[in-house]
Amino acid sequence: MNKAFLYTRLPIAAIMLLAGVTAHAQGIMGGHVTGNIQLDGQISHADSIIGAQDVPENLLMNARADILYTNGGFSAGLRFEAYQNPMLGFDNRYKGEGIANYFVSYQGERLSVTAGNFYEQFGSGMILRAYEDRYLGIDNSLRGLNVTLRPFDGVTIKALAGKQRYFWNYGDGLVRGIDGEVNLNSIIRCMADSKLRATIGAGFVSKYEDDQTIAYPDNPSYRLNLPLNVGAGAVRMDLAYGNWGLQAEYAHKGQDPNVMNNFIYREGDALMLNATYSQKGFSANLQAKRVDNMSFKSVRSQSGEMLYINYIPAITKQHTYAFLSMYPYATQTTGEMGIQGDVMYKIKKGTILGGKYGTDIHFNGAIITGIDTNIIGGTGTLGYTSDWLKTGDLYYADASIEIAKRLSSSTKLTCTYGYQIFNPVVEGHSGALHHNHIVVGDLTWKINKKNVLRFEAEWMDSDSQYDPNVDDKRCGDWIMGLVEYNFASAWFVSVSDQYAYLDGVGNYYNVSVGYNHGATRLQLGYGKQREGLLCIGGVCRQVPASNGLTFSLTTSF
Repeated sequence: MNKAFLYTRLPIAAIMLLAGVTAHAQGIMGGHVTGNIQLDGQISHADSIIGAQDVPENLLMNARADILYTNGGFSAGLRFEAYQNPMLGFDNRYKGEGIANYFVSYQGERLSVTAGNFYEQFGSGMILRAYEDRYLGIDNSLRGLNVTLRPFDGVTIKALAGKQRYFWNYGDGLVRGIDGEVNLNSIIRCMADSKLRATIGAGFVSKYEDDQTIAYPDNPSYRLNLPLNVGAGAVRMDLAYGNWGLQAEYAHKGQDPNVMNNFIYREGDALMLNATYSQKGFSANLQAKRVDNMSFKSVRSQSGEMLYINYIPAITKQHTYAFLSMYPYATQTTGEMGIQGDVMYKIKKGTILGGKYGTDIHFNGAIITGIDTNIIGGTGTLGYTSDWLKTGDLYYADASIEIAKRLSSSTKLTCTYGYQIFNPVVEGHSGALHHNHIVVGDLTWKINKKNVLRFEAEWMDSDSQYDPNVDDKRCGDWIMGLVEYNFASAWFVSVSDQYAYLDGVGNYYNVSVGYNHGATRLQLGYGKQREGLLCIGGVCRQVPASNGLTFSLTTSF
């Protein structure tokens, strides 16, 4: 019996057996099957101006089907994936097809157990976050055992162990973790009715990896003494009183020489603070963080975005408009510090500025820098020292104001101004800082209950100029227009064009049409895609230029 059978057939057989036993024990009518299917495809042709390459296969396709069977507290599921071949921007190591995810689970009032592939997060994720984002091509699910215990109200304990998914295989590193969270209002009688709501938590994660030979650069006959077990711990609290809220989390990681930090022995830490205030018509949020050498992977020699055990959230705003999101910020796990402020205010109806329907104002600002470092050595040393309160080079700054006003019962206008400073060093490039001014106008007209027309116009003024040696096609001054029409509550058509009219290259037009019926959605698009980064939550993947047809089909049952 070969290993392929043991690793693929037996788990599937176990799922089917458990589902069958559960159905027999509780009655087949007591269980039900749900699922969703997604298919994305792409045809791209060569375009020397924007840098798009020919696709030898003519058609690229990503497809997946998630199937879930539930019966009372028991559930079993699997995911079939096919990349034939992976779409542009997705790692070619996904090429192939098969069962990528399978699990069996029991969810009880006090105990929950999952065996197989699972996703989990401790706190904000700074020491552990096993998650999937299909649009980024990231899936670092753990395959193993995940247990959650709730011994009494207000107390939750999690314990897990497993290996991370690595395309169609699993990383060699073994990840183990335990986390506890306590709601003080539930366990302390005198706090049950208190206006102060408090939750505290703590977690610890350890990864084990076999030794390997890493030569000491100053003397290649010597090899680094690598720690086989690396631990990371975190403590957190969540406080709320009236309209106020405060969340804080601190994480510390032991010595973890790896390819991301050039195999130095400096320990790492991270601090995240979040303060909020809200009342009717007004809310404010202030975030701050400092990260130092917190790249934490289950395989020390792995670069890129795969096999991350932890996740450092970004505190910059996730913009939706094209030019505001042209320069997204990717979290620098090796070292960064920053602060973000966000304020939303609604001017009341009936006032001079509020008018008949009121006016919404949203202000956001963020600044991210590197950390101050004093280099004391390279590979095989502590690497550097750092002053906690000193900043390094400016990485990113962003300020925007958005004003949304309903002009009538059927029309709404949103105007946005943004200013950004971007340092190419965060993407591994050299060059001067980019300073961008962006203006956006967005007008929506609800013609009737079934027909909606939307217009969008954007303009970006930048001091950056296109350099063929760097080949960053975002540089220069840009204009954009978009018209979108939704009709019959089922169809939509969109036409857009982005044009670099000064100091840049490229004219990126796109036409798309979509249809919705129940849980099924079909979308077709034709046009050009600019090369750049797609970022979600501070995690990014490179998107190459393309010119051609795209299509997407999703449905659920």
